[in-house]
Amino acid sequence: MTDNPAATDDVAVSLRARINTDRPHTARIWNYWLGGKDNYEVDRAAGDQIRRLHPGIGEYARADRLFLGRAVRHLAGEVGIRQFLDIGTGLPTADNTHEVAQRIAPQARVVYVDNDPLVLAHARALLTSTPEGRTDYLDADLRNVDAVLEHAAGVLDFSEPVALMLLGVVIFIGDDEDPYRLVRQLTDRLPAGSHLVLSHTVTHPSMPDVDEAVKFWNEHGTPKLTQRTPDDVARFFDGLQLLEPGVVSCSRWRPEHDHGAEAEEVAMFGGVARKN
Repeated sequence: MTDNPAATDDVAVSLRARINTDRPHTARIWNYWLGGKDNYEVDRAAGDQIRRLHPGIGEYARADRLFLGRAVRHLAGEVGIRQFLDIGTGLPTADNTHEVAQRIAPQARVVYVDNDPLVLAHARALLTSTPEGRTDYLDADLRNVDAVLEHAAGVLDFSEPVALMLLGVVIFIGDDEDPYRLVRQLTDRLPAGSHLVLSHTVTHPSMPDVDEAVKFWNEHGTPKLTQRTPDDVARFFDGLQLLEPGVVSCSRWRPEHDHGAEAEEVAMFGGVARKN
């Protein structure tokens, strides 16, 4: 079923006034680095400048996307999760959460959440589904936990395990907003057997060019980013049972093609954890 009004042409047209094409936007730059076409010249220019400051930045986008695929395949295939709440969806691209999950379990249900009007304008691509499953989209902010969960309950059964996907989204929650509390509020409302999948850019002394790229972004782009150390990222999983190999570079979380050499580390760290 795809009955969310985000899929209609009228809503997409009405969103144009909310889309700012004068300043680069992180979702559109991410789309550009992934080879997508849903971006503007201002995004491409900023993306190229960031890539000059940190040539490997495009690999973060790809590593994060591949991490999503491996995590969803593990949860749908090996754990048996059939419900996914994907907050901070980003622009549709290849292998969205519902596509990966429903290949394994056609009955899987997915609710996407984002507050970017451009993502909402493209929500039609996220609202496809197998006949057995269902997808839905909510135009909302991660900070509004009650509204997110209330809407999601129309599609997801919160008496059964849910995979909470927070990929590259809590970087937009500043320390003054207590991002750890927000994540706990979400996980506290999920039943035992649910899982948290989270990724986050990191700051580290061995990666000074990442800090320069983030500084440039925060001076020119929107929304602003907050970097955190790998230990800070691991704190988001406090109280949950981390799956092996823990919180690591997204490129090193259970790589599916291990040819003996360890995957190159990227400054996007992630992990998957179970609520007991």
